[in-house]
Amino acid sequence: MKLFLCILVLTIVGLNSYSLNGLSTTKLNKYTTLQKNTYICSSSLSKNVVQMSMVPNNGKARYQSMSLQSTSSSSSTTKQSSSLLQTLKVGFLFGLWYALNIGYNIYNKKVLNMVPQLTYTVAFLQLFLGLLYVIPVWGLGIRKAPELNNEEIKSLLPVAVLHTLTHLGAVVSLGAGAVSFTHIVKAAEPAVSAFLSAVVLKQFLPIPVYLSLLPVMGGVALASLTELSFTWLSFTSAMISNVASAARGIVGKKSMGKPQGKNMNAANLYAVMTIISTIFTLPVCLAIEGKNICSVLKNIQAAGLLKTLTVQTFLSAIFYYLYNEVAFLTLDNVAPVTHALGNTIKRVVIIITSVLVFGTKMTTQGMIGSGVAIGGVLLYSLAKNYFK
Repeated sequence: MKLFLCILVLTIVGLNSYSLNGLSTTKLNKYTTLQKNTYICSSSLSKNVVQMSMVPNNGKARYQSMSLQSTSSSSSTTKQSSSLLQTLKVGFLFGLWYALNIGYNIYNKKVLNMVPQLTYTVAFLQLFLGLLYVIPVWGLGIRKAPELNNEEIKSLLPVAVLHTLTHLGAVVSLGAGAVSFTHIVKAAEPAVSAFLSAVVLKQFLPIPVYLSLLPVMGGVALASLTELSFTWLSFTSAMISNVASAARGIVGKKSMGKPQGKNMNAANLYAVMTIISTIFTLPVCLAIEGKNICSVLKNIQAAGLLKTLTVQTFLSAIFYYLYNEVAFLTLDNVAPVTHALGNTIKRVVIIITSVLVFGTKMTTQGMIGSGVAIGGVLLYSLAKNYFK
């Protein structure tokens, strides 16, 4: 497991370094276009030279024509090779994204089952321990560290508060109910986002897009009514996470244009949000569960499970941070609708995996409701992209 994590971190750091410090997709396209234009110009020039030389020297003309054909063939081969590498890279990123997300959900649920009295403490540790990855990345110069002044940090606080609520709501929901149920409710996030955008930003979507949300809401309702592991705490916490996540996007849009500091790419922005959220979560954790931490850990140690708890908590934290990092890398390499499709399939994979791992029982109506909700999310993504 340790060797796997080392290889995994090095791979992600390499991919991240390539995307952020090397040629990005946009730069690569511009570079390819420049090469293509240069080739066209040189081809036209060479063609004129060939035509001017055909009368006095037929051998020379044939030689130049053969050279042009060879250059064209080489350029085509290079493009095909580049396209294949990009396809392999995207496929690898999607697979890694799914694997890390599955790993997080499994280890997170195992930890929460072991210490149900320390839900907020687990949420705090998942944020805090994730920094063990990003801070060395900055310190070693693999990625440039962000530079922020006090005013720029203050401008990020509203988004950071909502980021904290998104994480806390999801963890509490996962602790109070089944993993599959939490992800069914989380599938309703696009509907919440559409509602808040209309109310707060006065941004309205076409009617067909709103209609595509009906299966989402209906599927979530059907699955919730027939869910054997249903609890109001799990449902309410998941909905709080949905509202906070949707509001985070809206507040982020409203704050666009404000100075956000130096080196604040998407990966560093997420890292800064994690640092601020860690600071916000600590007092909440201590206020709610501080008096129970020592007694619970003593009981865990007496049961001989302290090492297991430590390892699984660390793994859940690393998987949590890395899957968010890889999600950013994936979005950076594909179109938004492709990312939305991948995100929809990811929920299906997580639900199926959690059912198999934890033996979660689902009724027939629950499975139908889950399928309708997940299908509705896909339909919404496609409709939103079509009417964009």
